[in-house]
Amino acid sequence: MTPTAKTRDNLLRGRTLLIGTALVGCSVFVMTACSSGGDENPKASSTPSSAKSSVAPSNIADPDAAAKRKVLGSYDRMWTEQMKAYHKADEKGTDLQKYATLDALGQVRNDLARMREAGTVVRGDVEHSKTEVKSIDLSAKTPKASVKDCMDISGWQTYNTRDKRVQPMPPGQKTRYWATATAERWDGQWLITSLTPHGDDAC
Repeated sequence: MTPTAKTRDNLLRGRTLLIGTALVGCSVFVMTACSSGGDENPKASSTPSSAKSSVAPSNIADPDAAAKRKVLGSYDRMWTEQMKAYHKADEKGTDLQKYATLDALGQVRNDLARMREAGTVVRGDVEHSKTEVKSIDLSAKTPKASVKDCMDISGWQTYNTRDKRVQPMPPGQKTRYWATATAERWDGQWLITSLTPHGDDAC
């Protein structure tokens, strides 16, 4: 039975989709020492960020291959829309709500508000490779999946629009490391419910 919008709003339990700026502790890119914990603050670019939507090759046909492609498609588009928002510190004009849970979207909005308060935006983009669906359960009442992704933040910059300067990354910051994400399917659409960076786990 297709859940109502109210039921979906009540049941989705998204964690943070924070991309990270110098403003927020334990952000995805800046505070790698907090890679799996800390403040749960949230979420792809004027040029789309490419989470490679390819499933690891196999000699045996994967019955879940089509569903995995859809998961990766939502993951890729979530990044694209999220980066659009961070490039201007504003969610307007993006489709983030199509690819993130309501709770996760709230975290994105919190992060964007902090960026606006500090006068910062994002420049550049995040690259993705080795992206794959590690697990998927289509038999669950709410289908679920997990994603693993190698993120490259070497092209990422936090720019202070007031000081007209780029804020440097902390010394020792890794520029390539693993991230994991979870997703759920609601009304036929895969939504990203959490994104966790593993800043100490280089890829």
